Amino acid sequence: MSLPTLPKVQKLQDALHAKAKGSPKFRFYALYDKVYRDDVLWTAHRRCLVNGGAAGIDGQTFEDIEQYGVTKWLGELAEELRKKTYRPSPVRRVYIPKPDGKQRPLGIPTIKDRVVQTAAVLVLEPIFEADLQPEQHAYRPGRSALDAVRQVHSLLNTGHTEVVDADLSGYFDTIPHAELMKSVSRRISDRHLLGLIKMWLEAPVEEIDDRGRHHRTTRNKDEHRGCPQGAPISPLLSNLYMRRFILGWKTLGHQQRLGAKIVNYADDFVICCRGTADEAMRVMRSMMDRLKLTVNETKTQLCRIPDESFDFLGYTIGRCYSPKTGRAYIGTRPSKKKVNRLCREISEMTSGRWTLKDVEDRVAGINRKLNGWSNYFRLGPVSKAYAAVDRHACRRLRQWLCRKHKLRGSGTSRYPDAYLYQELGLVQLSAKTRTFPWATA
Repeated sequence: MSLPTLPKVQKLQDALHAKAKGSPKFRFYALYDKVYRDDVLWTAHRRCLVNGGAAGIDGQTFEDIEQYGVTKWLGELAEELRKKTYRPSPVRRVYIPKPDGKQRPLGIPTIKDRVVQTAAVLVLEPIFEADLQPEQHAYRPGRSALDAVRQVHSLLNTGHTEVVDADLSGYFDTIPHAELMKSVSRRISDRHLLGLIKMWLEAPVEEIDDRGRHHRTTRNKDEHRGCPQGAPISPLLSNLYMRRFILGWKTLGHQQRLGAKIVNYADDFVICCRGTADEAMRVMRSMMDRLKLTVNETKTQLCRIPDESFDFLGYTIGRCYSPKTGRAYIGTRPSKKKVNRLCREISEMTSGRWTLKDVEDRVAGINRKLNGWSNYFRLGPVSKAYAAVDRHACRRLRQWLCRKHKLRGSGTSRYPDAYLYQELGLVQLSAKTRTFPWATA
Protein backbone atom coordinates (compact mmCIF):
# COMPACT_ATOMS: atom_id res chain seq x y z
CA MET A 1 0.00 0.00 0.00
CA SER A 2 1.50 3.31 -1.12
CA LEU A 3 0.83 6.47 0.82
CA PRO A 4 0.55 9.78 -1.05
CA THR A 5 2.71 12.60 0.26
CA LEU A 6 1.03 15.78 1.48
CA PRO A 7 1.28 18.60 -1.11
CA LYS A 8 3.35 20.83 1.21
CA VAL A 9 5.78 18.00 1.95
CA GLN A 10 6.02 17.16 -1.75
CA LYS A 11 6.72 20.82 -2.51
CA LEU A 12 9.53 20.80 0.06
CA GLN A 13 11.02 17.63 -1.41
CA ASP A 14 10.81 18.98 -4.96
CA ALA A 15 12.59 22.17 -3.92
CA LEU A 16 15.36 20.28 -2.11
CA HIS A 17 15.86 17.91 -5.04
CA ALA A 18 15.94 20.73 -7.59
CA LYS A 19 18.54 22.61 -5.55
CA ALA A 20 20.67 19.48 -5.08
CA LYS A 21 20.43 18.58 -8.76
CA GLY A 22 21.19 22.09 -9.95
CA SER A 23 24.05 22.70 -7.49
CA PRO A 24 26.08 19.48 -7.05
CA LYS A 25 28.48 21.09 -4.59
CA PHE A 26 25.90 22.93 -2.47
CA ARG A 27 25.80 22.03 1.24
CA PHE A 28 22.42 22.32 2.94
CA TYR A 29 22.68 24.18 6.22
CA ALA A 30 19.10 24.69 7.53
CA LEU A 31 17.28 21.36 7.55
CA TYR A 32 16.78 20.38 11.19
CA ASP A 33 13.67 22.53 11.60
CA LYS A 34 12.11 20.81 8.58
CA VAL A 35 12.27 17.45 10.38
CA TYR A 36 9.83 18.52 13.11
CA ARG A 37 7.40 20.36 10.87
CA ASP A 38 3.84 19.21 11.62
CA ASP A 39 3.18 18.00 8.09
CA VAL A 40 6.51 16.16 7.85
CA LEU A 41 6.02 14.39 11.18
CA TRP A 42 2.43 13.51 10.30
CA THR A 43 3.54 12.01 6.97
CA ALA A 44 6.33 10.12 8.74
CA HIS A 45 3.89 8.69 11.29
CA ARG A 46 1.48 7.58 8.57
CA ARG A 47 4.28 5.83 6.66
CA CYS A 48 5.41 4.00 9.78
CA LEU A 49 1.81 3.03 10.54
CA VAL A 50 1.34 1.59 7.04
CA ASN A 51 4.62 -0.33 7.29
CA GLY A 52 3.53 -1.76 10.64
CA GLY A 53 6.11 -3.67 12.60
CA ALA A 54 6.63 -4.73 16.19
CA ALA A 55 7.14 -2.45 19.16
CA GLY A 56 10.60 -1.40 20.29
CA ILE A 57 12.08 -1.89 23.75
CA ASP A 58 9.56 0.51 25.31
CA GLY A 59 6.68 -1.76 24.25
CA GLN A 60 4.71 1.14 22.76
CA THR A 61 2.42 0.15 19.88
CA PHE A 62 0.53 2.15 17.27
CA GLU A 63 -2.67 1.26 19.14
CA ASP A 64 -1.22 2.85 22.29
CA ILE A 65 -0.47 6.04 20.36
CA GLU A 66 -3.97 6.03 18.89
CA GLN A 67 -5.51 5.80 22.35
CA TYR A 68 -3.23 8.52 23.68
CA GLY A 69 -4.02 10.78 20.73
CA VAL A 70 -1.86 10.94 17.60
CA THR A 71 -1.97 14.73 17.36
CA LYS A 72 -0.94 15.12 20.99
CA TRP A 73 1.80 12.48 20.65
CA LEU A 74 3.23 14.12 17.53
CA GLY A 75 3.06 17.54 19.14
CA GLU A 76 5.09 16.38 22.13
CA LEU A 77 7.61 14.72 19.80
CA ALA A 78 7.95 17.94 17.80
CA GLU A 79 8.56 19.83 21.04
CA GLU A 80 11.32 17.40 22.02
CA LEU A 81 12.99 17.94 18.67
CA ARG A 82 12.55 21.70 18.80
CA LYS A 83 14.07 21.93 22.29
CA LYS A 84 16.74 19.39 21.25
CA THR A 85 15.95 17.13 24.20
CA TYR A 86 15.13 14.14 21.96
CA ARG A 87 17.38 11.13 22.50
CA PRO A 88 16.93 7.80 20.69
CA SER A 89 16.21 4.67 22.73
CA PRO A 90 18.24 1.46 22.42
CA VAL A 91 17.36 -0.73 19.46
CA ARG A 92 15.66 -4.05 20.13
CA ARG A 93 17.58 -6.92 18.54
CA VAL A 94 15.72 -9.82 16.94
CA TYR A 95 16.98 -12.54 14.63
CA ILE A 96 15.39 -13.58 11.34
CA PRO A 97 16.12 -17.11 10.06
CA LYS A 98 18.03 -17.23 6.76
CA PRO A 99 17.59 -19.93 4.10
CA ASP A 100 21.07 -21.33 4.88
CA GLY A 101 20.10 -21.99 8.50
CA LYS A 102 21.92 -18.97 9.89
CA GLN A 103 20.23 -15.95 11.44
CA ARG A 104 20.17 -12.37 10.25
CA PRO A 105 20.27 -9.73 13.01
CA LEU A 106 17.54 -7.12 12.73
CA GLY A 107 17.22 -3.96 14.79
CA ILE A 108 13.78 -2.67 15.78
CA PRO A 109 13.80 0.96 16.96
CA THR A 110 10.92 2.30 19.03
CA ILE A 111 8.02 3.81 17.09
CA LYS A 112 9.11 7.26 18.24
CA ASP A 113 12.58 6.72 16.77
CA ARG A 114 11.11 5.23 13.58
CA VAL A 115 8.92 8.30 13.09
CA VAL A 116 11.80 10.74 13.59
CA GLN A 117 14.07 8.73 11.30
CA THR A 118 11.37 8.61 8.63
CA ALA A 119 10.90 12.38 8.96
CA ALA A 120 14.65 12.79 8.43
CA VAL A 121 14.47 10.53 5.37
CA LEU A 122 11.66 12.68 3.93
CA VAL A 123 14.03 15.66 4.12
CA LEU A 124 17.30 13.96 3.16
CA GLU A 125 16.21 11.53 0.46
CA PRO A 126 15.47 14.12 -2.27
CA ILE A 127 18.90 15.66 -1.68
CA PHE A 128 20.90 12.45 -1.92
CA GLU A 129 18.69 11.06 -4.69
CA ALA A 130 20.28 13.69 -6.89
CA ASP A 131 23.72 12.21 -6.14
CA LEU A 132 23.13 8.46 -6.21
CA GLN A 133 24.52 6.69 -9.24
CA PRO A 134 22.38 5.15 -12.03
CA GLU A 135 23.92 1.74 -11.18
CA GLN A 136 22.16 1.84 -7.78
CA HIS A 137 18.65 0.37 -7.83
CA ALA A 138 17.70 -0.25 -4.17
CA TYR A 139 15.41 1.89 -1.99
CA ARG A 140 14.90 4.50 -4.70
CA PRO A 141 11.68 5.88 -6.17
CA GLY A 142 10.92 4.44 -9.58
CA ARG A 143 13.56 1.70 -9.32
CA SER A 144 13.40 -1.93 -8.28
CA ALA A 145 15.32 -5.18 -8.01
CA LEU A 146 13.79 -6.26 -11.32
CA ASP A 147 15.40 -3.23 -12.97
CA ALA A 148 18.77 -4.43 -11.67
CA VAL A 149 18.16 -7.93 -13.05
CA ARG A 150 17.16 -6.44 -16.42
CA GLN A 151 20.32 -4.32 -16.46
CA VAL A 152 22.57 -7.32 -15.83
CA HIS A 153 20.79 -9.28 -18.55
CA SER A 154 21.25 -6.40 -20.99
CA LEU A 155 24.99 -6.17 -20.25
CA LEU A 156 25.48 -9.90 -20.74
CA ASN A 157 23.81 -9.70 -24.13
CA THR A 158 26.09 -6.84 -25.21
CA GLY A 159 29.31 -8.72 -24.60
CA HIS A 160 29.97 -8.24 -20.86
CA THR A 161 29.97 -12.00 -20.32
CA GLU A 162 32.59 -12.26 -17.56
CA VAL A 163 30.96 -11.52 -14.22
CA VAL A 164 32.38 -10.81 -10.78
CA ASP A 165 29.58 -12.05 -8.52
CA ALA A 166 30.53 -10.25 -5.31
CA ASP A 167 29.39 -10.68 -1.73
CA LEU A 168 30.21 -8.49 1.27
CA SER A 169 30.35 -9.89 4.81
CA GLY A 170 27.86 -8.07 7.04
CA TYR A 171 27.77 -4.89 4.97
CA PHE A 172 25.32 -3.00 7.18
CA ASP A 173 27.18 -4.02 10.35
CA THR A 174 30.59 -2.93 9.07
CA ILE A 175 29.95 0.50 7.50
CA PRO A 176 32.51 2.78 9.20
CA HIS A 177 30.93 5.76 10.91
CA ALA A 178 33.63 8.35 10.21
CA GLU A 179 33.70 7.67 6.49
CA LEU A 180 29.91 7.48 6.30
CA MET A 181 29.51 10.80 8.08
CA LYS A 182 31.96 12.35 5.61
CA SER A 183 29.66 11.21 2.81
CA VAL A 184 26.68 12.77 4.60
CA SER A 185 28.43 16.03 5.51
CA ARG A 186 29.58 16.50 1.92
CA ARG A 187 26.00 17.64 1.34
CA ILE A 188 24.70 18.45 4.82
CA SER A 189 26.27 21.06 7.08
CA ASP A 190 23.38 21.33 9.59
CA ARG A 191 25.12 20.18 12.78
CA HIS A 192 21.88 19.37 14.57
CA LEU A 193 20.75 16.99 11.82
CA LEU A 194 24.22 15.47 11.64
CA GLY A 195 24.02 14.98 15.40
CA LEU A 196 20.74 13.08 15.02
CA ILE A 197 22.27 10.71 12.48
CA LYS A 198 25.31 10.09 14.67
CA MET A 199 23.08 9.29 17.67
CA TRP A 200 21.14 6.75 15.61
CA LEU A 201 24.34 5.11 14.42
CA GLU A 202 25.66 4.82 17.98
CA ALA A 203 22.42 3.73 19.66
CA PRO A 204 22.87 0.72 21.98
CA VAL A 205 21.40 -2.64 21.05
CA GLU A 206 19.34 -4.59 23.56
CA GLU A 207 18.59 -8.31 23.42
CA ILE A 208 16.33 -10.45 25.59
CA ASP A 209 17.51 -13.99 26.26
CA ASP A 210 15.38 -17.11 26.77
CA ARG A 211 15.08 -16.31 30.49
CA GLY A 212 13.77 -12.82 29.87
CA ARG A 213 17.01 -11.11 30.90
CA HIS A 214 18.01 -7.92 29.09
CA HIS A 215 21.51 -7.57 27.63
CA ARG A 216 22.61 -4.22 26.28
CA THR A 217 25.66 -3.70 24.07
CA THR A 218 27.31 -0.60 22.60
CA ARG A 219 29.30 -2.30 19.83
CA ASN A 220 28.45 0.28 17.17
CA LYS A 221 29.65 3.14 19.39
CA ASP A 222 32.68 1.27 20.68
CA GLU A 223 33.84 0.04 17.27
CA HIS A 224 32.66 3.15 15.35
CA ARG A 225 30.93 1.08 12.70
CA GLY A 226 27.57 -0.43 11.83
CA CYS A 227 24.21 0.73 10.56
CA PRO A 228 21.45 -1.44 12.05
CA GLN A 229 19.18 -3.18 9.56
CA GLY A 230 15.55 -2.46 10.26
CA ALA A 231 15.90 1.27 10.94
CA PRO A 232 14.17 3.60 8.42
CA ILE A 233 17.35 5.67 7.98
CA SER A 234 19.58 2.66 7.21
CA PRO A 235 18.65 2.09 3.53
CA LEU A 236 19.48 5.69 2.66
CA LEU A 237 22.78 5.62 4.56
CA SER A 238 23.79 2.26 3.10
CA ASN A 239 23.11 3.53 -0.42
CA LEU A 240 25.13 6.64 0.32
CA TYR A 241 28.17 4.65 1.41
CA MET A 242 27.93 2.20 -1.51
CA ARG A 243 27.97 5.25 -3.77
CA ARG A 244 31.58 5.83 -2.74
CA PHE A 245 32.59 2.52 -4.29
CA ILE A 246 30.57 2.95 -7.49
CA LEU A 247 31.60 6.57 -8.05
CA GLY A 248 35.24 5.69 -7.30
CA TRP A 249 35.10 2.82 -9.78
CA LYS A 250 34.17 5.27 -12.52
CA THR A 251 36.22 8.33 -11.57
CA LEU A 252 39.39 6.25 -11.13
CA GLY A 253 38.88 4.98 -14.67
CA HIS A 254 38.28 1.30 -13.92
CA GLN A 255 34.98 1.17 -15.76
CA GLN A 256 36.45 2.53 -18.99
CA ARG A 257 39.86 0.83 -18.72
CA LEU A 258 38.45 -2.61 -17.96
CA GLY A 259 35.16 -2.33 -19.82
CA ALA A 260 33.63 -3.35 -16.49
CA LYS A 261 30.23 -2.07 -15.35
CA ILE A 262 28.66 -2.41 -11.90
CA VAL A 263 25.03 -3.21 -11.16
CA ASN A 264 24.10 -2.72 -7.51
CA TYR A 265 21.11 -3.44 -5.30
CA ALA A 266 21.61 -2.70 -1.56
CA ASP A 267 24.64 -4.79 -0.50
CA ASP A 268 24.47 -7.02 -3.60
CA PHE A 269 26.43 -6.13 -6.70
CA VAL A 270 27.96 -7.70 -9.77
CA ILE A 271 30.62 -6.38 -12.14
CA CYS A 272 30.00 -7.30 -15.77
CA CYS A 273 33.23 -7.32 -17.78
CA ARG A 274 34.55 -7.81 -21.29
CA GLY A 275 37.31 -10.36 -20.66
CA THR A 276 38.82 -8.46 -17.72
CA ALA A 277 37.12 -10.08 -14.73
CA ASP A 278 40.36 -11.23 -13.07
CA GLU A 279 41.70 -7.67 -12.95
CA ALA A 280 38.28 -6.30 -11.96
CA MET A 281 38.18 -8.77 -9.05
CA ARG A 282 41.62 -7.62 -7.86
CA VAL A 283 40.74 -3.93 -8.09
CA MET A 284 37.38 -4.49 -6.34
CA ARG A 285 39.09 -6.23 -3.39
CA SER A 286 41.59 -3.37 -3.10
CA MET A 287 38.88 -0.71 -3.12
CA MET A 288 36.76 -2.55 -0.54
CA ASP A 289 39.78 -2.80 1.72
CA ARG A 290 40.24 0.97 1.49
CA LEU A 291 36.54 1.44 2.23
CA LYS A 292 36.96 -0.79 5.33
CA LEU A 293 34.49 -3.33 4.02
CA THR A 294 35.07 -7.09 3.96
CA VAL A 295 34.71 -9.24 0.85
CA ASN A 296 33.21 -12.65 1.59
CA GLU A 297 35.73 -14.79 -0.28
CA THR A 298 33.70 -18.00 0.01
CA LYS A 299 30.70 -16.47 -1.78
CA THR A 300 32.50 -14.14 -4.20
CA GLN A 301 33.12 -15.81 -7.53
CA LEU A 302 34.06 -15.21 -11.13
CA CYS A 303 31.59 -16.56 -13.70
CA ARG A 304 32.02 -16.86 -17.44
CA ILE A 305 28.69 -16.82 -19.24
CA PRO A 306 27.18 -18.85 -20.86
CA ASP A 307 29.31 -21.83 -19.76
CA GLU A 308 28.60 -20.93 -16.13
CA SER A 309 25.70 -19.27 -14.35
CA PHE A 310 25.22 -17.20 -11.18
CA ASP A 311 22.39 -16.12 -8.90
CA PHE A 312 21.51 -12.46 -8.51
CA LEU A 313 18.53 -11.12 -6.56
CA GLY A 314 16.76 -14.48 -6.62
CA TYR A 315 17.28 -15.15 -10.33
CA THR A 316 19.67 -17.61 -11.93
CA ILE A 317 21.30 -15.90 -14.90
CA GLY A 318 23.01 -17.93 -17.60
CA ARG A 319 22.27 -20.31 -20.44
CA CYS A 320 18.59 -21.05 -21.09
CA TYR A 321 16.92 -23.07 -23.82
CA SER A 322 13.87 -22.17 -25.87
CA PRO A 323 11.07 -24.70 -25.21
CA LYS A 324 9.91 -24.28 -28.81
CA THR A 325 13.15 -24.43 -30.79
CA GLY A 326 15.68 -25.77 -28.29
CA ARG A 327 17.93 -22.84 -29.14
CA ALA A 328 20.30 -21.71 -26.37
CA TYR A 329 20.37 -18.11 -25.23
CA ILE A 330 21.44 -16.04 -22.23
CA GLY A 331 18.45 -15.51 -19.97
CA THR A 332 17.06 -15.42 -16.47
CA ARG A 333 14.92 -17.83 -14.49
CA PRO A 334 13.82 -18.12 -10.85
CA SER A 335 16.63 -19.77 -8.88
CA LYS A 336 16.10 -23.25 -7.48
CA LYS A 337 16.77 -21.83 -4.02
CA LYS A 338 13.84 -19.42 -4.30
CA VAL A 339 11.53 -22.09 -5.72
CA ASN A 340 12.42 -24.47 -2.89
CA ARG A 341 11.96 -21.73 -0.32
CA LEU A 342 8.46 -20.95 -1.59
CA CYS A 343 7.59 -24.66 -1.49
CA ARG A 344 8.79 -24.86 2.12
CA GLU A 345 6.60 -21.88 3.03
CA ILE A 346 3.58 -23.51 1.40
CA SER A 347 4.36 -26.71 3.31
CA GLU A 348 4.39 -24.75 6.55
CA MET A 349 1.06 -23.11 5.68
CA THR A 350 -0.50 -26.54 5.08
CA SER A 351 0.99 -28.36 8.06
CA GLY A 352 -1.12 -30.21 10.61
CA ARG A 353 -1.19 -27.34 13.08
CA TRP A 354 -3.34 -25.26 10.70
CA THR A 355 -6.19 -27.76 10.20
CA LEU A 356 -8.56 -25.71 12.37
CA LYS A 357 -8.41 -22.90 9.82
CA ASP A 358 -11.32 -22.42 7.42
CA VAL A 359 -10.68 -23.70 3.91
CA GLU A 360 -11.36 -20.24 2.45
CA ASP A 361 -8.84 -18.60 4.80
CA ARG A 362 -6.19 -21.20 4.08
CA VAL A 363 -6.58 -20.94 0.31
CA ALA A 364 -6.59 -17.14 0.54
CA GLY A 365 -3.31 -17.25 2.49
CA ILE A 366 -1.68 -19.54 -0.07
CA ASN A 367 -2.94 -17.33 -2.90
CA ARG A 368 -1.40 -14.22 -1.34
CA LYS A 369 1.92 -16.05 -1.14
CA LEU A 370 1.69 -17.29 -4.74
CA ASN A 371 0.64 -13.93 -6.16
CA GLY A 372 3.36 -12.04 -4.30
CA TRP A 373 6.02 -14.50 -5.44
CA SER A 374 4.93 -14.48 -9.08
CA ASN A 375 4.72 -10.68 -9.16
CA TYR A 376 8.47 -10.66 -8.60
CA PHE A 377 9.48 -13.85 -10.39
CA ARG A 378 7.99 -12.99 -13.76
CA LEU A 379 11.07 -12.34 -15.90
CA GLY A 380 12.26 -14.80 -18.51
CA PRO A 381 11.19 -18.44 -18.92
CA VAL A 382 9.29 -19.17 -15.72
CA SER A 383 7.18 -22.10 -16.94
CA LYS A 384 9.18 -24.85 -15.26
CA ALA A 385 9.35 -23.01 -11.94
CA TYR A 386 5.64 -22.18 -12.02
CA ALA A 387 4.72 -25.78 -12.86
CA ALA A 388 6.85 -27.10 -9.98
CA VAL A 389 5.20 -24.70 -7.53
CA ASP A 390 1.72 -25.57 -8.84
CA ARG A 391 2.34 -29.29 -8.34
CA HIS A 392 3.60 -28.73 -4.82
CA ALA A 393 0.75 -26.39 -3.86
CA CYS A 394 -1.90 -28.84 -5.12
CA ARG A 395 -0.33 -31.81 -3.37
CA ARG A 396 0.06 -29.98 -0.06
CA LEU A 397 -3.46 -28.51 -0.16
CA ARG A 398 -4.92 -31.97 -0.86
CA GLN A 399 -3.02 -33.44 2.08
CA TRP A 400 -4.24 -30.61 4.30
CA LEU A 401 -7.86 -31.16 3.22
CA CYS A 402 -7.58 -34.91 3.95
CA ARG A 403 -6.21 -34.24 7.43
CA LYS A 404 -8.85 -31.61 8.09
CA HIS A 405 -11.69 -33.92 7.11
CA LYS A 406 -10.02 -37.08 8.51
CA LEU A 407 -9.87 -38.84 5.14
CA ARG A 408 -7.43 -41.56 4.17
CA GLY A 409 -5.37 -41.63 1.01
CA SER A 410 -3.78 -38.94 -1.13
CA GLY A 411 -7.09 -37.22 -1.90
CA THR A 412 -6.35 -37.09 -5.64
CA SER A 413 -9.73 -38.45 -6.71
CA ARG A 414 -11.75 -36.52 -4.12
CA TYR A 415 -9.84 -33.25 -4.62
CA PRO A 416 -8.56 -33.19 -8.22
CA ASP A 417 -6.70 -30.17 -9.59
CA ALA A 418 -9.86 -28.90 -11.28
CA TYR A 419 -11.65 -28.81 -7.91
CA LEU A 420 -8.78 -26.98 -6.21
CA TYR A 421 -8.56 -24.37 -8.96
CA GLN A 422 -12.21 -23.93 -9.96
CA GLU A 423 -14.12 -24.62 -6.76
CA LEU A 424 -11.68 -23.47 -4.07
CA GLY A 425 -10.09 -20.73 -6.17
CA LEU A 426 -6.46 -21.77 -5.72
CA VAL A 427 -4.18 -19.61 -7.87
CA GLN A 428 -2.61 -21.53 -10.78
CA LEU A 429 0.70 -19.91 -11.67
CA SER A 430 1.00 -21.82 -14.94
CA ALA A 431 -2.15 -20.10 -16.19
CA LYS A 432 -0.42 -16.72 -16.10
CA THR A 433 3.00 -17.71 -17.41
CA ARG A 434 4.65 -14.88 -19.27
CA THR A 435 7.89 -14.79 -21.26
CA PHE A 436 9.22 -11.34 -22.07
CA PRO A 437 10.86 -10.65 -25.44
CA TRP A 438 13.99 -9.15 -23.87
CA ALA A 439 14.63 -12.36 -21.93
CA THR A 440 14.37 -14.70 -24.93
CA ALA A 441 16.16 -12.68 -27.57
